[in-house]
Amino acid sequence: MAVQTLLKTHIDIPASTRTSVSKLLNTSLAAAFDLHSQTKQAHWNVKGKDFYQLHKLFDELAEEVEDYVDMLAERITSLGGTALGTARMAAEASFLPEYPTETQGGMAHVELLAERYAAFAKHTREAIDTTDKAGDKATADLYTEITRGIDKALYFLEAHLQG
Repeated sequence: MAVQTLLKTHIDIPASTRTSVSKLLNTSLAAAFDLHSQTKQAHWNVKGKDFYQLHKLFDELAEEVEDYVDMLAERITSLGGTALGTARMAAEASFLPEYPTETQGGMAHVELLAERYAAFAKHTREAIDTTDKAGDKATADLYTEITRGIDKALYFLEAHLQG
């Protein structure tokens, strides 16, 4: 990830904290952008008897993740950082595994997405603690909001796998 120079801000968080938090937020931004694109990949390519239901679900989940992408990027810039949010930047920096292109069946897509949503939820839960300990409660709160949404999405995905 590129070295960043912070822009001037009147936010009363020390520059060293803003730098480390912006770096963490950019990691989250890359993964969220990647999660959005992987959810759209599933949306576009799902096949099978549950096609319509899953097609709609995946599209709704992707829209929610897109909101998180924007929230993360805007928090970075509010801290004086630079949001690293192009597709190439996200691909390079995301910790999520690549989405297999041969996947077609509905439950296979659900399983793959559940794994990725769980990994992203784990990351955001850890980020809550990291940013809280750094003294940035606003960013910790942002991560809490995102975690609630990702946990709910994971519940929706896993409900298809149970039973």
